[in-house]
Amino acid sequence: MKRLLLESLITWKRQAKRKPLLIDGARQTGKTFLLKELLGGEFANVLRVDFLETPAFADAFAGSLSPDDVISNIELLTGKIFNSETDLLILDEIGECPRAVTALKFFAEKAPTYFVAASGSNIGLLNSFPVGKVEQHNLRPLSFREFLWASNEDILIKAYETQTNTAAAHTKLFDKLTDYYFTGGMPEAVASWFNNKEKSIVERVDAVSKIHADLIAGYQRDFGKYSGKLDAQLIEAVFNNIPSQLSAVLDESVKRFKFKGVLEPKSRYAEFESPITWLHQCRLVLKNYPIEGQPKSPLAAYQKDKMVKLFLFDVGLLNSMLNTSYREIKLQGYEYKGYIAENFVQQEFAVKGVEPSFSWYDSRAEIEFIVTSEEGLVVPIEVKSGKRTRAKSLQSYITKCAPQKTIKLTGTQGSGPEEKTHIVMPLYYAEFVLGRI
Repeated sequence: MKRLLLESLITWKRQAKRKPLLIDGARQTGKTFLLKELLGGEFANVLRVDFLETPAFADAFAGSLSPDDVISNIELLTGKIFNSETDLLILDEIGECPRAVTALKFFAEKAPTYFVAASGSNIGLLNSFPVGKVEQHNLRPLSFREFLWASNEDILIKAYETQTNTAAAHTKLFDKLTDYYFTGGMPEAVASWFNNKEKSIVERVDAVSKIHADLIAGYQRDFGKYSGKLDAQLIEAVFNNIPSQLSAVLDESVKRFKFKGVLEPKSRYAEFESPITWLHQCRLVLKNYPIEGQPKSPLAAYQKDKMVKLFLFDVGLLNSMLNTSYREIKLQGYEYKGYIAENFVQQEFAVKGVEPSFSWYDSRAEIEFIVTSEEGLVVPIEVKSGKRTRAKSLQSYITKCAPQKTIKLTGTQGSGPEEKTHIVMPLYYAEFVLGRI
């Protein structure tokens, strides 16, 4: 299973000197597979320690944190030799061992030629962190491009990567997009979907649905395990409520994430701020900040923390929590629910490094996303899940803000690459939007 992030990690390996790698990401997004199987294939040997699976490995960091002392201790505990010139050392679930996190600083300073990579699903919750001493990356669920890679359909992959704009390509790619809406990008769900392609659709759907249910239950168990002083019940309430909050946002209405009814009697943003921050630090939610009035660069200067819309980090899990059937997703086709398309676009943007994102609203209109060009121009991006491309909100934005360029992501084939001002692109090409800004 190919991952986009691998290219950056190979670049890291080829440097003469390097900081330790730190791969952040929600649980079960494939961090261990990325490091051990994909990056590990570039090395003579891989020495991996997992602090969650074997807490005793923390003993390697109990004394001196000198890199050579730590390596010697790990060799004693594992019974394996580590060659610093040819081998990769993986410190998995490093958040379970605070002294191992501290040790990364010494590897960066005293052993910059060593190949050391760490990963964890609770990196954002660490009390101390070696700022400036690691090369950090965030591994998210598989993007739509990675989903297509997993399909091994070379002709369709080529059509996608060249942004082919034909009716035949559109039919095939939109069909795959609706499959992706169902499976999402969690590696286990994607692997099950394609590995079982010879089985009946009922069996394939049931297998993926079971994986989704188990993943959601696992995240909910983690709330109590890692919440610390925070109210785990409140964290779970916010997490469980995201799908219903998103589904309550109707097309052409202006709403934001509302907290009434999430957990009675709490209803103010201040009461939910810490749980939202916790979920975001664990990479389970994506943030979008609505901006009112004339948007200007930098957009972050105009955000209001209490005005935030939350997306789930994986569209497949979102549909699972909504109990949406595969048949419903496929039958609705081009007219599928708008907030699912929004969540998908947010995920694609997040993979490209756009997170949190920003949107625009006034009393009667809402633009799902606004981004800035390198020249500081603000470009509105309207998301329409269906074939109908008329957008009252976008017209309202044009009237009030007079943008030099607009983009619509829709269920249609799009306007083609020759259009430079009022661009219409099919939803499945969302990752390419930033290149058209």
